[in-house]
Amino acid sequence: MAAPFSLIPMETIFSHRSIRRYLPDAVDDALLQKILEAGTRASNTGNMQVYSIVVTRDAALRRKLWEAHMRQDMVLEAPVVLTFCADVHRFSAWCEMNDATPDYHNFLWLYTASIDAVLAAQNVALEAEANGLGICYLGTTNYAPEEIIDILQLPRGVMPVTTLVMGYPAQTPPLTDRLPLAAVVHDETYQDYTDDTLRVLYARLESSEETKRLLALHGKQKIAQVFTDVRYASDGNRAASAACLKALVRQGFLPG
Repeated sequence: MAAPFSLIPMETIFSHRSIRRYLPDAVDDALLQKILEAGTRASNTGNMQVYSIVVTRDAALRRKLWEAHMRQDMVLEAPVVLTFCADVHRFSAWCEMNDATPDYHNFLWLYTASIDAVLAAQNVALEAEANGLGICYLGTTNYAPEEIIDILQLPRGVMPVTTLVMGYPAQTPPLTDRLPLAAVVHDETYQDYTDDTLRVLYARLESSEETKRLLALHGKQKIAQVFTDVRYASDGNRAASAACLKALVRQGFLPG
């Protein structure tokens, strides 16, 4: 019988913070199973669950993933690394076994399966935090997809989408500020932004102490330049895009 699911208290959502330092304590098998089952309760397309979750606890494998994830030490510190994948491989094999002809190795189903994978990941994140664990999403999943495919032995039709590290927090970082609701919520139809509204929406970010620190660190005049010139610069964007496209061809989601 599956373990009962805990209700996610709203204060957990509002107190979310990315944890980048972890205690060495292992996550109990029963708790991990409960958290993964919470992931499978996420909404998904057609109840097909075209995603997979690769659970990595082995130290040697986590070291390989650490290399792929730009040597972020939380990959080594956190006792559990979860790689969420778009996966049409399993469902296609089941269809073929049952005299059905699948056609899911295409962009539409990459898009669909990626949405399903991220929904499952967020359920996992919420359940983990509700049980006293910390998590951090790794955007680096999209920068080295072929390395991750090789490490995790992902077959054709399976593409890594996002990664969570998970464990007991060794830090309590401050809450990260967010843009005001008016920046992301549109009433009835999309309301485009004027220069004046953008100044208002980004005023708090531009004047924060963290922004001042980053400007001094990187020698920039405006925080937007830190994003465009340092964090997500053109050369890196293009290289990562090329790596993703190459991996998508390899995994059968795009034509070669």
